[in-house]
This record gives sequence, structure tokens and C-alpha cells, in this order.
Amino acid sequence: MMGNLTSNKHERFKDTKTGRIPKEWETRSVIDLFQVETGTTPSTREKEYWSNGSVNWITPTDLSKLNGIYIEESERKITPKALKETNLALMPAGSLVLSTRAPVGYVAVLKQAATFNQGCKGLVPKDHDKVCPEFYYYLFTSMKSILQNLSGGSTFKELSKEKLKNLKIPLPPLPEQRKIAEILSTVDDAIQKVNEAIQRTERLKRGLMQKLLTKGIGHKEFKDSEIGRIPKEWEVVKLQDIVSEIKNGFASGKRDENGIVQIRMNNVTTDGRLTFDSYIKVPPPENLEKWILKPGDLLFNNTNSYDLVGKSAIFETAPFPCTFSNHFTRIRFKEGVVPKIILWHFLMLWRRGYFKSVAIRHVGQSAVHTQYLLRLKIPLPPLPEQRKIAEILSTVDKKSELERKRKEKLEHIRRGLMNDLLTGKRRIKL
Repeated sequence: MMGNLTSNKHERFKDTKTGRIPKEWETRSVIDLFQVETGTTPSTREKEYWSNGSVNWITPTDLSKLNGIYIEESERKITPKALKETNLALMPAGSLVLSTRAPVGYVAVLKQAATFNQGCKGLVPKDHDKVCPEFYYYLFTSMKSILQNLSGGSTFKELSKEKLKNLKIPLPPLPEQRKIAEILSTVDDAIQKVNEAIQRTERLKRGLMQKLLTKGIGHKEFKDSEIGRIPKEWEVVKLQDIVSEIKNGFASGKRDENGIVQIRMNNVTTDGRLTFDSYIKVPPPENLEKWILKPGDLLFNNTNSYDLVGKSAIFETAPFPCTFSNHFTRIRFKEGVVPKIILWHFLMLWRRGYFKSVAIRHVGQSAVHTQYLLRLKIPLPPLPEQRKIAEILSTVDKKSELERKRKEKLEHIRRGLMNDLLTGKRRIKL
């Protein structure tokens, strides 16, 4: 399919309000191609509007959870009575629904008839001989920043119906629209398959973690302990017994391009990794060496929103020296402890909601104090078994990393194709 793409170096272009496009393409306002509908929320006081609802009622939240082009069902549904009495527009399958408020720019194609709330606009194609809904899904997706810039409002952004109706968009020939959508959806399908593989690997790892961190490898004899049944050879230790150093990070609201990298919560993934896709630099603190991270340091999120307190990661390596913010507690371990074993215990406790259950709540945030953390009890295998467990789980991590890199590569290809195909920089042999 992608072999049918051609360079457009020798094509003739024209300048339009949508940018430079091929001469064969046209431009139209959204209102020329789509009937634009607005939504609303039926009164939640009327039980007959909601009880046993059967009509899809889409919100921006529904759109934000999608992984593909189409939306089949909404989280909440309304009744036919609500549809009739509140004059909601019921859009047919093949229409587009676009979030135009909090946030702006999510889009989907309807698989079946649906209505929507005031945070969305509906786009019903006026002529299916001119409009391929899937092509315009990709076009509006690529225009997300433009849609956001057109939006107004002080409390939150909202794209008005008038601005959306008058927005100029390209109109390629219908066969070309369909081919562009087909190529892009092929890449999306590949990305979705990789996502499914990543999810399978994550489920495998969680199952292995639960088994290996509580039952170990090949044990026949077990004993009851204060934290549950564990292999006979294992110990139950307090964190303070295996820690060589514990230290909270430092606060810095300032930025300094010539400063030191400071790891913050957006650098921590839910599976205990640190990423450096983006980072900030801050003025170096006094006694800088005390704040520099070393391989094997565990970073525990001591203060954050209710659901994120306890989220943790291991620092392994980085292309530059790194420090850590005051939202983290840095933990270093004594000899005889594999740091990842403790990290994986922390992640299991976090996913179960343990840390938020013991956190002290402040206004808007929760916190786990260092003294409580040090008293946390953990089952600890002998060092050789720790290493074997770490080797098994690290092998699964490597598989996940390969899958993530494949996904990143496909997403890079997708961005390039969208940029080229949706603007006509590359044409398709029909």
C-alpha cells in the first residue's frame, strides 16, 4: 500500500487559506461539507431521561479514551424520551463527533447513531460522494492545535459553532480521501496490535511479580508471617533494616537552562521506569553531590494527588547528572539487597491502593512520611534468589522495551504520513 506513494516535487500547487495544497484539491468551509450540530445534557433530575437508557450520549471523556477512529458506545446513555423532549440531534452512523470544550480536539467517527453533550459538536456529511468521514477524522486530528488556537474562554477553552462552521479545510477528490484514510488506518492497526502486545506483556509481568515476590522460585515449604505466607527461607524485614540512606529531594520553582536536571513526577512511568523525553533544569543546590542520583537509587513519590502517592521508579542511568524534586524520597540500600526487588514490592502496594490508604491527607494532596515508610515490612529472599527473580522480571522488561520502541517507530511513521498525505506533499497513485 505504501509503495503507491509518490513524491510531489513536480506537482503543481496553489496557495489557499488552508495552506499550500495540490492544484487538483479544493478548499471548503466546514459548513459546506458538514451539517454542524450542537449537544446538551438532559436534566439529571428526570430519571426517565437516564434510567435504562439505550441511546448513545457522547462526551469529551468518551472521546479521550478511544484508541482508534470509531466510537461504538458511550459510557452513559439516555432514553428515547430524553432524545425527543430535549431536542437533541441524533446523528447517523458515519458522522463525526468533535470535542470542542474541556478539552478541544478529540474526534471520532460514529459506528452507530448517537447524540452528545454540550462539550461536543456533531459533523454530519452533507454529501457522501464528496466526503470520506475517515479522511476527515485524520484531518481534524492533525488540526488539533489549530482548533485549540481558535478556541476562546478564560476559565476553559471552547471552540464556538460559528468558528468551526467557517473553518477552511481541504477537499481532495473522494478516491484520494479514501486511499489516504486506508493508508493511515493500516498504520493505526499496526500500532493497536503493538499496544495489545504491550498490554499482554504487562499482564504477564504483573502475574509473575505476584507469584515470584510472594512464593519465590521452586519452594516446597512455607511459613506464616506477620505479612502473610512466605517461603520458609525468607525473612520479613523493615525497610529501615535494609536502607543505607534515605533523603527527601529539594524544591525549586525556578528554571535555569545552564543548571542541573531535576527529575519530577512526569518523568516516572506507571511501571517503574524513568523517561527523559522532557525534563527541566534548575539552579544547582548547595552541596550538589548530596543530591546527585546513582544507579540503584529508588525514588518514592512521597507527596502527590491521592492516587499517585507511592508511585516509584529506579534510577539506572541517564546521559547527564540528575537530581530529584521534593516530591520524591530517595532510598539507597545496603549490600545484600537488589533494589528492583523493593521497587516491585512498592509497585504492587501502590497498585493495590496501599499507600493512599495510609497517607496523611493535606489540601489537594496526600503524603507518606519518611518515618512511616521506614517501618514498612517487606518479605526478602536470600540474595541469590533475589538475583534470579530480578533476572526473570528484567527479561520481561526487555521484551516490553522492544515493544515500546516498535510503537515509537510506528508513531513516528504515522506523524510523517499524516503531515505528507493530508497536505498533498505526497500523492497516491490511484
